[in-house]
Amino acid sequence: MFTRSLYQTDDMQRQHDILTRVAGRVDSQAIRTTLGAHFGTITADNLRRAHAVLEQGTAKGKIVLSGF
Repeated sequence: MFTRSLYQTDDMQRQHDILTRVAGRVDSQAIRTTLGAHFGTITADNLRRAHAVLEQGTAKGKIVLSGF
């Protein structure tokens, strides 16, 4: 997905255009992200909580921890 920016191709602007269109579609809910749960800042407790959900096999979508 990021080949253009990684290799500094002549058509890097096209990648921006594509990502802008995708972002607009996500914002308008025409497409949905794979975000399943946001557990907040990365802490030991939140890591345990996320790991427990994965171990139970009940996770749907991506589990997000922020603050890296």
